[in-house]
Amino acid sequence: MNRLILKYKYLITFAILAILAWAVYRQLTVGSGFITEAVVAVVVWVLGTFIFIYFWPRIVLRGYIEAGLVKGFGDGPIPINTLHTQPQALFADPLHVSLPPGSSQLMSYGTNRDTLYTVGVLDLSKGPQVLHVPDMADRYYAVQFTDPSDGTNFAYVGKRTMGTKAGEYLIAGPNWREAASKGMTQISSPNNSVLVIGRVFVENDSDIPAAYALAKKIQLKSFDQ
Repeated sequence: MNRLILKYKYLITFAILAILAWAVYRQLTVGSGFITEAVVAVVVWVLGTFIFIYFWPRIVLRGYIEAGLVKGFGDGPIPINTLHTQPQALFADPLHVSLPPGSSQLMSYGTNRDTLYTVGVLDLSKGPQVLHVPDMADRYYAVQFTDPSDGTNFAYVGKRTMGTKAGEYLIAGPNWREAASKGMTQISSPNNSVLVIGRVFVENDSDIPAAYALAKKIQLKSFDQ
């Protein structure tokens, strides 16, 4: 049901707003007083709710994307179709951790205290990208793919979904019609723009170098390389 609603969300929204507009028109032409004011109040409330539901996730995600592309983790902008790995985990209270300039917006997106983050933004308009994941040696990791147009996480690569063996994943946009090469798993994106957020588990401070070395091996390359 949720997928059906997401698929036809604009049509459903238009239909509901059209019905409400007709109701308001009828009340304004034949009604008056309290009933008219109540109908108008309901219309404003419903319209505001739909605007919040459909536009707020896009505004928030756009902020995350711009934070990554412009500020990054304090080391400068993160270019399109590249991944940047956070060098340390937040073992301390996240309210009192000193973060590099510009990283707070990125880290606020589902912050965990015991993982290293790998983030990036994909542009699939010129062709697919290939995500390479190393053998994670049974370590927990997860890479989520988010559609910035509606905030939907449309795919995951990680220990729970694919295990921890090394693998290559073809991330293709909505206009891609070719098949993935042998040995690759294809992930179809509903949008040419994709927000990528990876997480690699860190057991403790002494485990950070090993976790960071693995996280850095989660890399992107274009399909034709």
